[in-house]
Amino acid sequence: METNLEQIVLENSDEIVRMWLEEIQNTKTKEYTSAISEELFENTNREFVNVIFSSLEKRGGMNDIEEFAERLIHLGWPLSYLTDGMQSFRRVTINYILSQSTKVDTDYFSEVLAKVDEWVDPIINQLVDEYSGSWENIVSLQKVALQELSAPLIPVMENITIMPLIGTIDTERAKLIMENLLDGVIKHHSEVVLIDITGVPVVDTMVAHHIIQAAEAVRLIGSTCILVGIRPEIAQTIVNLGIDLSKFPTKSSLRKGFESALELTERQIVNLTEKQDEVESIIDSLGKE
Repeated sequence: METNLEQIVLENSDEIVRMWLEEIQNTKTKEYTSAISEELFENTNREFVNVIFSSLEKRGGMNDIEEFAERLIHLGWPLSYLTDGMQSFRRVTINYILSQSTKVDTDYFSEVLAKVDEWVDPIINQLVDEYSGSWENIVSLQKVALQELSAPLIPVMENITIMPLIGTIDTERAKLIMENLLDGVIKHHSEVVLIDITGVPVVDTMVAHHIIQAAEAVRLIGSTCILVGIRPEIAQTIVNLGIDLSKFPTKSSLRKGFESALELTERQIVNLTEKQDEVESIIDSLGKE
């Protein structure tokens, strides 16, 4: 009975590679590879099978697999491409080894299966680990980025800042809003903060409670909070729920809120044309005198 199965595979690697490339080419019709050029797909397949044989020969081992997986991850290739490729390699290798034997009995068949599994399974596990670790890192970075964008505080003028809120507000996001709000008020020396809820689809008791808490916290550090963007349906909901928003100013639009913020900081919007006419009128009256 042939026992050196690894030697059989390595000595006939060219034929096994040919058979594997032929089989893996059939996956080109799948959704994740249909948009990839023939040249790139073929080059990637050849690199893939070289990495597999490198691990079998222990020349590069898992390091080559790790580097190859990292490149595919950065290029956006799915894990299914790699797992499909490894399963194809398993089938092709088993079939080839069995075809080279003059007699195949149960014991030999079991030996072949066990040996090929011994080669393939560690590679699949390594690929899955690489993808899992990479996606966990990407998701973590995206979560941080979304948190930073979910409650931005924008300084629009000296002592005036705006916090536009978009989307649903849950307890975790409300905590982030509170932290960003207080940090931003101190950082930008804000006297007035406009919380714009135009993009908040639903304002229920919990959301209103979080907003009231945020406004009260801003007041305690010496600033004024103005709630803007209260649409008619939101106003009706607030009234029906009996939510008391009387402790801080509210405006229907950001423009009206900004005008109020200017007044609170002892500024106002001036029409330059009217102001120029007024100055010219004063000059004319002085000239006549």
